Amino acid sequence: MSLRERLREVITYRELTRNLVIRDLKARYKNSALGFLWSLGNPLLMMLVFTVVFTVMMPNNNIQKFPIFALCALLPWNWFSTSILGSIQSIVGNANLVKKVYFPREILPLSVVLSNLVNFLLALVVLFGMLVLFKVPFTVWATLLPVIILIQFMFTLGLGFFFSTLNVFYRDTSVIMDVFLLAWFFLTPIFYPIDILPTQRVVFGLNLDIHRLVRWVNPMASVIDAYRTILYGSPDGSPPGPPAFDFLSRTLMTALIVLVVGYLVFARYSPVFGEEV
Repeated sequence: MSLRERLREVITYRELTRNLVIRDLKARYKNSALGFLWSLGNPLLMMLVFTVVFTVMMPNNNIQKFPIFALCALLPWNWFSTSILGSIQSIVGNANLVKKVYFPREILPLSVVLSNLVNFLLALVVLFGMLVLFKVPFTVWATLLPVIILIQFMFTLGLGFFFSTLNVFYRDTSVIMDVFLLAWFFLTPIFYPIDILPTQRVVFGLNLDIHRLVRWVNPMASVIDAYRTILYGSPDGSPPGPPAFDFLSRTLMTALIVLVVGYLVFARYSPVFGEEV
């Protein structure tokens, strides 16, 4: 089956995708007292923890309006990490469905990323409310938010395709990714500004620009910095402004490459998923 035919088939099964997204959302909040409100409360609680740690226990007066600073990064990171961990189990966790019913298998990781996207969009309500509360001005650059969301969506979905495939053949993938995502979290400027990273550091005899290197090798650092720049501004109190378009364009290309490679790997091995799960 050609790539065009596969994509057409996914579109044909869009109703199934919608039902799977709804199923994931209902399962997440089943028997929960607050239900979907946890998508609003969870980021607020995490923001509160980071604020207490980094403004009370370890005060850092160089970052203005720290709750907004942290929330602008926590929300996209939560979308990314929960989507990756959910996608890893999307094929194996639906083994009975994969074995008995024919449908485009790519719908499974896609529905995970989409359901977490819904949670992310709901959590943005909290962020916008906090922006108003802390009197952070809205600028024309906020209109770039859908573009940045799309870039993160492509990057996340590409990794979801790849790791869901890998987990079919190597079931310890999820365990390894738990540790890897924790390390990735600390290597991404979520609770610290990317500008504090050194521009010069000698490593194994090489003079490296760590600040630029992090943006080059860590697409999520560039994505989160873009969210923060257009919605929050700078840690010194400067208003929101344009993102670093050079890094953002490179991240867009990286996201496209990851999406294409991840999907090709998924498409290559999806015919044997029923036998392996």
